[in-house]
Amino acid sequence: MSAIIATTPASRAFISDNMAGASPEIVQAVADAAAGQVLPYGNDPFTVSARRRLSEIFERDVDVFMVSTGSAANGLSLAALTPPWGSVLAHPDSHIHHDECGAPEFFTAGAKLVGVPGDNSVIDPDALHAAVRRKAGDVHSVQPSAVSISQATELGSVYTVAEIRRLCAIAKDAGLRVHMDGARFANALDHLGTTPAEMTWKAGIDVLSFGATKNGAMTADAIVSFDPELATELGFRAKRASQLASKMRFHAAQIDAYLTDDLWLHNARRANAMATRLGDGLKAIPDIALLATPQANILFCRLPQHVTEGLLAEGYVFHHDRWEPGTVRFVTSFTHSADDIDQLLDAVRRHTR
Repeated sequence: MSAIIATTPASRAFISDNMAGASPEIVQAVADAAAGQVLPYGNDPFTVSARRRLSEIFERDVDVFMVSTGSAANGLSLAALTPPWGSVLAHPDSHIHHDECGAPEFFTAGAKLVGVPGDNSVIDPDALHAAVRRKAGDVHSVQPSAVSISQATELGSVYTVAEIRRLCAIAKDAGLRVHMDGARFANALDHLGTTPAEMTWKAGIDVLSFGATKNGAMTADAIVSFDPELATELGFRAKRASQLASKMRFHAAQIDAYLTDDLWLHNARRANAMATRLGDGLKAIPDIALLATPQANILFCRLPQHVTEGLLAEGYVFHHDRWEPGTVRFVTSFTHSADDIDQLLDAVRRHTR
């Protein structure tokens, strides 16, 4: 008996960019990697090429560890920066705080996540300045050890390079390392129009969770370390966490293809443009309120209940009432077209009449 797999067309799929498939170039790269015999555990030409490309885009030699999920990238990165008696300072809205089922605490062997507030899911510098010194040296308390920032944030906002520099300076002045959760790294980069180097190590970032899965890859993200002293520890931690894949070439082939001919930037540019198009359209519809202007590919708005119900009845898939009644999140991806966005806007208009 053949299985029937239910799928949602791109024109209806807005719950997350994780709903999107993979770029054809990446699928082809995986197929190409399946041919022939190569050494296992990352000692293959695909991994060498992916590492070379990452060093090129970051304008320096970097240490790279392929992983299968963003949660693994975040947890392992933070574990390398934080002792078990330490704390990770992050915005309360961050993915590591809300959506990783305690993975950072697990990988760090018990380090505590401490929320540092700020508007639009962006850490406030004054709040961070206080947090990095709170109970420092007090043996009765966890010790501030690392700062983690999300770029782009879970609200769809983006830290400017100046904001990243300021937060990193506050952290470094107090002796803390800085991690960047870059699940939507390319989307943030496209919005700012800067370089990967300027947005990371030149601003003070020590370790980056380099996301690719949400933007065209199949099953691959990467840890990118800008501090050579962390390489040995990250290598052992990756192996201990079952993230050193024997057929690493299939992870690496995805990252390699993702970076080839700026595919990653093309995909992010399209996803961002679709979110902008959606935001502009929603602003022109009565009774619809955007909670913030999208800077990446995430849009939050308030919809009347009957509009939400009407969209759901038409087969649209999106997060609703997860945060508070009436609050809706739409996430666009590289697979969305202008026609997809216009169809959604037409549906919203129909249900607001």
